[in-house]
Amino acid sequence: MTAWTPEDRTLLTDAYSLVLTAGDAGQPGVEVGMVVVDGALHVRAYRGVRSHWYRAARQYGHGTIRVGAVRRDVLLTTDGLEPAAGLDAAFRAKYGPVAEALVASPEARAATIRIDPASARSPEDFSLPGW
Repeated sequence: MTAWTPEDRTLLTDAYSLVLTAGDAGQPGVEVGMVVVDGALHVRAYRGVRSHWYRAARQYGHGTIRVGAVRRDVLLTTDGLEPAAGLDAAFRAKYGPVAEALVASPEARAATIRIDPASARSPEDFSLPGW
C-alpha cells in the first residue's frame, strides 16, 4: 500500500470535502466529508452500510477521488478496519455540529471507509493543478 505524501495530506486536510467515485470511470461520484487521522484518509456514509455509494465502494474496492481539479486513483477499504483513535473527534473538529450525523450513530461508524492511494504517482499526475 502506498502512503499519502505530505503534500497530499495537506491538500486533503485543507479541503472541506472530496468527490468519491467507486469503481471504474463512468460511475457517478458523491461529495463526502473526510478527515485525515494519523496519515490515513477516512470517509463515512452517514446512512450506514445500506448507502448506495458505500455498497459500491465495498463491491469495487477501488475508484477515484477528486479534490478541486486534482484526481487520484484510490483503493477503498471497508472490511477489517480498526477504528483510528480520534476519528470521531477529527470529524467533530472539522465539521462542528454537522459532524454528529457522521459520528454519532452506530450505522455511520459501521460505514467507515479508509481511502489509500492506488499507486505511486505517474508522470501525468504532475500535470494536474495542485500536485
